[in-house]
Amino acid sequence: MGRWQPDARGRLAQAAMELYTERGFEQTTVDEIAKRAGLTERTFFRHYADKREVLFGGASELQDLFADTLAGLPAGTSPMAAVGTTLEVVSAEFRERHAFAQQRHAVITANAELRERELVKLTSLASTAAEALRLRGVKEPGASLAAEVCIAVFKVAFESWTASPGHTELSVYVREALAEVKTVTAEA
Repeated sequence: MGRWQPDARGRLAQAAMELYTERGFEQTTVDEIAKRAGLTERTFFRHYADKREVLFGGASELQDLFADTLAGLPAGTSPMAAVGTTLEVVSAEFRERHAFAQQRHAVITANAELRERELVKLTSLASTAAEALRLRGVKEPGASLAAEVCIAVFKVAFESWTASPGHTELSVYVREALAEVKTVTAEA
């Protein structure tokens, strides 16, 4: 592929995921990713700060989606209803990304440093959700508890979805995980 062809960022992401899957994250270099994409190392660094960013580059957009969705819900929406609606909206963003999500999950699971980074990302999402709930008037500890449940449901649903063949949408797994939360908390 020549450098003039469109979607350099997408080509770099695809090349990186292929190499991470074939060789492992640690054994893959930025130069190899760029060459596989038919681009230069310099072009890689125009799109990504480092090779981890291929896996984590959308984190701020995901945080914004959580915060904006929670903020935009009607006043009086209960915290858990807000969580459910937000997770439905977030799930829709993953509709066409199952194969990438599966590869990404496998790469992260195989590397301790990346697993740690994923946990930091999830913690940051929980903080964002808690702050958005507080701005909606949810008092503590309710805001933090609802936010942590939100992220736990998202994590469990996402792991189930990436383990699946992809015929079922992420939102179905989200609804199943939310129903399970209701079941286990009903015993309290």
